[in-house]
Amino acid sequence: MNLEDPADRVLGKVLRMNAEQRPDATYLITGDDRYSYGEVNEIANAYAAGFAELGIGPGDTVAFFMKSCVEFVFATFGAMKLGAIWVPTNTDYKGAWLGETLVDSCAKVLVADADLLPRVAELEASLPFERIIVRGEAFGFDFDIQLNPIEELAIDAGNEPDQGGISYGDTAAVLWTSGTTGRSKGVMQSHNAWIRGAISGAVTTKTRDDDLMYCCLPMYNSAAWVANVYRALVCGLPVAIDAEFSASDFWNRCRNYGATQTFTLGAMHMFLWNAPEQPDDRDNPVRHASMVPIPDELIQPMKDRFGIETIDQGYGQSEAMGIYQRSEEANQWPRGALGNVLPGIEVAFLDDDDRPVATGEVGEICVRPTEPYVLFNGYFNNPEATLSAYSNLWYHTGDLGRQDEKGNAYFVDRKKDFIRYKGRNISSFAVEAAINAHPAVAQSGAHGVTSAELEAEAEVKACVVLKPGASLEAEELARFVNDNAPYFFVPRYIEFMDELPATPTGRVQKFKLRERGITPETWDAKQAGFQVQRD
Repeated sequence: MNLEDPADRVLGKVLRMNAEQRPDATYLITGDDRYSYGEVNEIANAYAAGFAELGIGPGDTVAFFMKSCVEFVFATFGAMKLGAIWVPTNTDYKGAWLGETLVDSCAKVLVADADLLPRVAELEASLPFERIIVRGEAFGFDFDIQLNPIEELAIDAGNEPDQGGISYGDTAAVLWTSGTTGRSKGVMQSHNAWIRGAISGAVTTKTRDDDLMYCCLPMYNSAAWVANVYRALVCGLPVAIDAEFSASDFWNRCRNYGATQTFTLGAMHMFLWNAPEQPDDRDNPVRHASMVPIPDELIQPMKDRFGIETIDQGYGQSEAMGIYQRSEEANQWPRGALGNVLPGIEVAFLDDDDRPVATGEVGEICVRPTEPYVLFNGYFNNPEATLSAYSNLWYHTGDLGRQDEKGNAYFVDRKKDFIRYKGRNISSFAVEAAINAHPAVAQSGAHGVTSAELEAEAEVKACVVLKPGASLEAEELARFVNDNAPYFFVPRYIEFMDELPATPTGRVQKFKLRERGITPETWDAKQAGFQVQRD
């Protein structure tokens, strides 16, 4: 599909164009149900008509609290065809996390799964919604907010909405950051940002006319859309959707759908790798997988075991969907390299004064667009955060990296997690890797503790969770790190904890560890007389 004209780079228009050009071609698959582009467009128009009846119009937000499903896709297209903005909420959220996120959506309509309503009911008095649209049976709930079945929202066929007033730079969705450094922020993503990311992914993965994407990612995550739903859309291809990821059933689902492309995040592919080997591991239709991130040394074994032709890597954020992409030419990349900068942006490694750092030195990864609307439109209802994210026209990712003499880029750490001590810059990411290599360690979080000698520097503290039934002394762990990693990775402070503070998605909240500081349970290498070996 030719999307060179910016006027066409509006998601609802792309769906309509597909419906006109390939009405009978399959777009969405779930279980045994298949929906053509023509059918999806008609259903989306019906949802648009239903939302319009509820008073939803251009610039309004619609909140979502749903697991991945085709109705999620129908409803978001319906909202976007009106110029409205969809705002998904993490389905793992509950209590205060959920309440803050739903209130911050500023929506008057919530679309939610029936089995998630009990969590919503606990918060009803504080919520802004006038109406809740429910997918599934909603019996036994005593809500003051009116509940309506999702079937009633799209009960009448709608005409094709006039999308002439919607620009490719308009905000289509707001997706929330993970909240690892504080309260989540709503990232406003334009139609063009989604489409640019989808096209870039299609080019990198060498998407073919016979491809079928398989999505088992949660739809509150950008990757579910940009690498699956919208990549299929811009290519006129089908995408199969399951509600959740299952390591034990993943390859069977790929076989069931005939999926040729998949996308896994974080530990998902590690679960696949660690699962017991099966005789039919290679007997699946997947030819290309995006596995982000995956250790370089595991790429070829993963391909060999599961019969995958190509595996690519990527680096980006919700604020900048696609910064680096590392395609299959794995042999050309040094270990850990991020890949090529994607079109539409410029990347620099800058110091605290926004000056480029020298080759090999660590700087913040900063991005600026070379084309309109390729980065996010700012943080939703948070101009202060938007302003602080930019300096001298550069968007500051908050990540640190470096470049070698050949221009290869490498991720080093989150800037707030980077530790400087005695003239050294120490990556908390690398310290954690050294600690986690101990067979008794399940998880760790490394951070800096302000040095008593110099306020501008910090010493390393490691908060460690052991595997069930395991025992380990702090001195033994320190010696293990000393024996297997650079001596300056050895933490001065070690504290064993039952669990680390985390977001509902399981990402460690380092800021809470820093706030915790030194406790009576913290082992101090200096006080213990532990001697670091520097050989």
